[in-house]
Amino acid sequence: MKKLIATLLLAAVFAASPTRVLAQPSAHYVPGVEGIKGSSLPPPGVYVRDYNVVYFADRANDSSGNKLVDPGVFIYANIPRLIWITDQKVLGGYLGVDALIPLQYTDIDIVNKSTFGAGDLFAEATLSWHVDQADFSVGYGVWAPTGHSSTTDPTRPGAGFWTHMFTAGMTWYMDTEKKWALSALSRYEINHEKKDTDWTPGQAYTLEWGLSYALRKTVDVGVAGYYQQQVTKDSGADSDKDKVVAIGPEIVMFCPKLGVFTSIRYNYEVLAEDRTQGHTIALTLTKRL
Repeated sequence: MKKLIATLLLAAVFAASPTRVLAQPSAHYVPGVEGIKGSSLPPPGVYVRDYNVVYFADRANDSSGNKLVDPGVFIYANIPRLIWITDQKVLGGYLGVDALIPLQYTDIDIVNKSTFGAGDLFAEATLSWHVDQADFSVGYGVWAPTGHSSTTDPTRPGAGFWTHMFTAGMTWYMDTEKKWALSALSRYEINHEKKDTDWTPGQAYTLEWGLSYALRKTVDVGVAGYYQQQVTKDSGADSDKDKVVAIGPEIVMFCPKLGVFTSIRYNYEVLAEDRTQGHTIALTLTKRL
């Protein structure tokens, strides 16, 4: 009986705010796509980066972090991103622009639905600095509601609202040989009202961090994690603030013959409140054109 009640309550939550079943209920940005040295933008040039992200969860938690039910969530996203770092300098930093659009498959057992489609377009402008022992970056970007969204189907790839995202990060090389590196990348999102509703998701903060060691010039190993917190409550709905914390290993390799950087990362969500709790696996390929 308790399980049945929990299932019915969870279904009611989905109907009122469908995006809460996803890996990023109050944020457009998916945590865990960047890891060690995630704050370091490349030198001037044109790059293509392809993110492959798998997220799966067998529990959805209440606002205290207690399991409500097994929602059976599986998400795979392929996210191509084009990056152009120009030779133009502003305030001493290199001016850059980039854009991406996710192609996403979502399957949720508890609602017996699955969908594949293009998500919301993101475009931003960046500034990046490189000094002897550190890299710095800042950026401002906008998520546009270009993907198909729904007020009743949580598997749809679009969020259905505009989002402003502000980014700032630093990578600190802890020794003169630059073998040890500690990075922190912060993002802050301000959301607009979801179309066809009177619901506006709360503002969200995301921190992605990494600690790495260079085994050789072409191989880095380390540990990475993320923290995402809804900062303000949703408007137009009585809701709690969601939160998630994750940690896991990562390896980054560079193939000189192909000119390709490859990173493989696994994050286990050790804590989640008012959202799903699961696992994130990311494979990222980066190549200069």
